[in-house]
Amino acid sequence: MASPVRPRGRQINAYQLVALFLAFVLVSGVGGVLAAGLLVPLAAGANTATDTAVEVFDELPADLEPGPLSEQSRIYANDGTTRLATFYTENRIVVPLDQVSEPMKNAVIAIEDKRFWEHGGVDVEGIPRAFVNNLTGGSTQGASTLTQQYVKNVLIEQAVRDGDVMAQHEAKADTLGRKAREAKLAISLEKRMGKEEILQGYLNIAQFGRSVYGVETAARHYFGVSAKDLNYLQAATIAGITKAPSTYDPTADPEKAQNRRNVVLNTMYQQGYITKEEYDAGLATPIADTLAVQPLEAGCQASGGSAFFCDYVTKVIMSDPVFGETKAEREALLYRGGLDIYTTLDPNMQAAAEQHAAAAVPADDPSQIEDAIVSIEPGTGKILAMAQNRAFDNTQDPAPNTTAVNYSTDEAHGGSRGFSPGSTWKPFVLAEWLKEGHSLYDTVNANKRTWIGSRDFRASCKRLGNDPWTPANSDGPGSGSMTVLKATYNSVNTAYTTIASQLDLCGVADTAKAAGFTPSSKDKTDIEIVPSMILGTQNSSPMHMAAAYATFAAGGTYCQPIAITKVVAGDGEELPVPSANCQPGAIDPAVANTVTYALQQVLTQGSGRGNALADGRPAAGKTGTANLNKHTWFIGYTPQVATAVWIGNAENDVEMNGRFTINGKTRPYWYGSSLAAPTWRDYMNQILAGQPAPGFAEPDWGRVNAPKPPPRTPSTPEGGQDGGDQGGQQPGGDQPDDDQPDNEADGGRGDRGDRSNGAGRESDLGAWLEGLGGGGNG
Repeated sequence: MASPVRPRGRQINAYQLVALFLAFVLVSGVGGVLAAGLLVPLAAGANTATDTAVEVFDELPADLEPGPLSEQSRIYANDGTTRLATFYTENRIVVPLDQVSEPMKNAVIAIEDKRFWEHGGVDVEGIPRAFVNNLTGGSTQGASTLTQQYVKNVLIEQAVRDGDVMAQHEAKADTLGRKAREAKLAISLEKRMGKEEILQGYLNIAQFGRSVYGVETAARHYFGVSAKDLNYLQAATIAGITKAPSTYDPTADPEKAQNRRNVVLNTMYQQGYITKEEYDAGLATPIADTLAVQPLEAGCQASGGSAFFCDYVTKVIMSDPVFGETKAEREALLYRGGLDIYTTLDPNMQAAAEQHAAAAVPADDPSQIEDAIVSIEPGTGKILAMAQNRAFDNTQDPAPNTTAVNYSTDEAHGGSRGFSPGSTWKPFVLAEWLKEGHSLYDTVNANKRTWIGSRDFRASCKRLGNDPWTPANSDGPGSGSMTVLKATYNSVNTAYTTIASQLDLCGVADTAKAAGFTPSSKDKTDIEIVPSMILGTQNSSPMHMAAAYATFAAGGTYCQPIAITKVVAGDGEELPVPSANCQPGAIDPAVANTVTYALQQVLTQGSGRGNALADGRPAAGKTGTANLNKHTWFIGYTPQVATAVWIGNAENDVEMNGRFTINGKTRPYWYGSSLAAPTWRDYMNQILAGQPAPGFAEPDWGRVNAPKPPPRTPSTPEGGQDGGDQGGQQPGGDQPDDDQPDNEADGGRGDRGDRSNGAGRESDLGAWLEGLGGGGNG
């Protein structure tokens, strides 16, 4: 289907053009009697041609309202100064005229419009020259003043903003009609705007290179200075570019740029803006000696290791209605709005995350295993770090071992469809267990058995199926009974299945959702309520899992992850930003603090034993390993920061078993404790070094419910023994999730902990409590 034909307006011949230009001069008030004297005899000779020209003149638009200019937007880290990335359609930074040096103003006026301060928008002296040139077959000329050039650029800018391709063509077309329209608009504009305002507008809107708009951006790009600091030689270089931005860009063709600069220098000298000495010195200076080119870096790819966080920020802006009702509006705001976007990213923590992600699994490791590290601030939801071992590359032909997929986020924000969290899901089950009035020292059966959904489990919101399910532990069948605390820190699947059978699975799902568990897939946003969900079968992202664990770290306050703290528009207005929507009491504080108490034992005597933080810093966490060892996790926290470490393969679900080698080390099976936990430990030790080491809030001792120990005897001195030193095989392998290191010793003891600091040390009679803890694998 043919495109509709746009009305082209009245065509103007050469005689009408002369009459029009003289009419413009008359209207502009420049030339006075001289203009009138020229117009009358011409009109008498032209007769109807002049009548037509006047009619055409009347039909041309007379009003132009310059709108806001497209400006670059900038993203900063949480220190407010570390720039992460720049975005633009037109790379421009708008500055007031008093922030532009006098040599720069003089250079532009000298080369573009020497009578700028005298004319009324149209150059009287230039009209006859342009007319003669046009009639004799020379290139079309219109004696364009700075005001007319400003008008042209404004028309182009407006057409681009409106997406009007035809208007863009008309604003650039080398026609007499376009010149006539510009002239009339220039005359009108000069009646409403002062000369300084017009000069300021021109200096900010003009193109000064292939991807450089506005004098401030040009000064920074070519010379590494601000426009207010440009000297006469730098100013001459920049002023010369506008005649043909691609041709005279000094980074594209230094020789042509230097020749053009010298023309500007000559003009400045002839008009008295520079001295003979300055002129001679300028000519003798190679343009290469004056340049200090700063790279034009645009987009997240220039952000290095922070690129994935940067990409997440842009995805938030492009998708959240707080930044505009439509996607087109949000895109225009980011790429044209001149925003200063301040984020939550901590540069030091980010650098550490990048370091440890690369150290755990190099990007070019033959295993093709990938990893991600995300840190969230408890109580605020601020994303402090987001890193992975693959570099960011969103080009059509990405380099090897790079990706544009953000492993840390969900599918809607540029991430994958997520990963099975395995046993890192168990704390949500534990929270529901405690919420329903049970305790950590309740005992449950850890025997392996086959379960039938509708017979053995309860779901008040859904009808369960009748499929058989036989969860197991990797070290063989569990046996006997054990405390819920021991089942937690040793991550025993069979015991946790018994726990779930005594709960409403819908209540478990509600508690997980309240804590912050969020499925990653855009198509499956609700928690899938099936018995196996308790072992972490539904995919989520490292970012959302870290945010959920931050809920426990914050004593039950859940905050949605946020990346943006403040956005300031080009005019200084502060725009609204997405809220973390923090929900105090999302999890009962007594429940949350008791979950934390249990998870502290993971690091001291459970599946994460050996990964406690330096100097006894209080910390809690949980290992996780998905079915067939396809994904491994450690998610842990202190009161200051919650961090998730994921290790796996986002594209192919690689099974990390069967004598599998990662980073030069071979293991029969890789678990959450194998690499994710040590990576978490080393990273957390680095980012928290020198920081205060606050303890967690006390658990609800009623929900701990440890039995009262017998009187102390000489054989059981105060403080007991560290359960981590005791023998016995671990009971807790998982299938589909197994968190246990291969054949490592089990901490083994039921644990009440030291109530003075909640740090998880054994009570006075640890051996007696071990007996209460039960057998696990026997």
